[in-house]
Amino acid sequence: MRRALPFFMIVFLACSIVEKKETAPPNVLFILVDDLGWRDLGCYGSSFYETPNIDRLANMGYRFTQAYSAHPVCSPTRAAIMTGKHPTRLNITDWIPGQNPQNRKLLGPTDLHALPLEEITLAEAMQQNGYKTFFAGKWHLGDEGFFPEDQGFEINKGGHHKGSPPGGYYSPYKNPKLEDGPHGEQLTDRLTDESLSFISQNQDHPFLLYLSYYTVHTPIQAHRDHLSKFQAKKKTLQDTLALKIKDQGGYTVQNQYNADYASMVYALDKNVGRLMDHLAAHDLLDNTLIIFTSDNGGLTTLEKEDRTAPTSVLPLRAGKGWVYEGGIRVPLIIKTPKIQQAKVMDLPAVSMDFYPTILDYTGMPSMPQQHRDGISLKPLLEGKTDTTHSTMVWDFPHYHGSGWTPGRAYRKGPWKLVYFFEGDRYELYQIEQDPEEKIDLAKREVAKLNELKQLLSDWEQQIGAQSPTKNNT
Repeated sequence: MRRALPFFMIVFLACSIVEKKETAPPNVLFILVDDLGWRDLGCYGSSFYETPNIDRLANMGYRFTQAYSAHPVCSPTRAAIMTGKHPTRLNITDWIPGQNPQNRKLLGPTDLHALPLEEITLAEAMQQNGYKTFFAGKWHLGDEGFFPEDQGFEINKGGHHKGSPPGGYYSPYKNPKLEDGPHGEQLTDRLTDESLSFISQNQDHPFLLYLSYYTVHTPIQAHRDHLSKFQAKKKTLQDTLALKIKDQGGYTVQNQYNADYASMVYALDKNVGRLMDHLAAHDLLDNTLIIFTSDNGGLTTLEKEDRTAPTSVLPLRAGKGWVYEGGIRVPLIIKTPKIQQAKVMDLPAVSMDFYPTILDYTGMPSMPQQHRDGISLKPLLEGKTDTTHSTMVWDFPHYHGSGWTPGRAYRKGPWKLVYFFEGDRYELYQIEQDPEEKIDLAKREVAKLNELKQLLSDWEQQIGAQSPTKNNT
């Protein structure tokens, strides 16, 4: 007959388990949402969309008001997160494989269609330091031979070369890296289920869980469990149809109106809540670094007038595909290990910062030759500094279906220069006073314009930036 353990032994073992969890290296949960706009969350000002769980996460940590994606479209930003390098340094300056039209004034430069294997990815760095590594969702950084499992992730659930879910958001998914679920299973729920299973199986081992949701990328398909809620709420809106304005080469939506999109945001929020609750149930929440962000601005602007984008990020200008603020300013929430506090950070951060920040929080040595374009945000979050990036550059020398034409932007402090290759045209904005980018100061602030033009030119030379060429066909 098996004898029961003495009470003091039970207490000793329980205390040992608690002590082990408290001294263990922190886990990392990195949540990347596709095309999530800066105003698509309640804590960022949306009144139509509802995100109580993400708002709860924001109340546990730091919410950035001036966080930026490395690029206004997906693949370059994803490459920047994985490597800590600027997309231009990697020569990934368009979504893979890109639009590349042959009937426009300019021809875009040739860039890479896969993240080079020579790069030491964040996952590889963490794997080398004993972390379990797991990827779920959208990859979009190369085809066979360049998948997550080739770049440091032990497990890959759904990551392949496509940028949108090939079968849509309901099973069958038509995804070579994700087995179909029961008919009608929803993709966002399924990717969360896979992540919860990974947490349960690895709760006694430090891990990197990189959850890269396909949502809210097109196709815009309502989550059936939540659609009726937002169809009813839509009836209370002053404007139930999309309001659009023409802005250069695109038509930009001015209001949040789409009930299908709202249901997708709500489903995302529900699943973030499930992740937080699961971590808490396993006594892991306190010792987990959580980073929540987006790969680019919200889809607000489209080139063709007969197509309507699903969301709005007003007061910011334009959206995905543009280097105006609406295309590059994104939500960023960071919950650090051990400390829970609600704090707003009104300082810049950018995608390349996540790599060194994660290394810093997990106690790993920095790798400055790898993450050379990012900085650790840990000193900022711990109150040891009040400065981050003094300059930032966004480089998109390609055409895009949002109506964008090849160009770049350079920010120094509150000043931002926007350059368009077509017409060799510059615009200048004072972002802190004019975040809507309504007042072009290029003709009034000539000295500042020339200063930023020279700085942008210097950057182009230093990093080896490619430019489009004249189309002579």
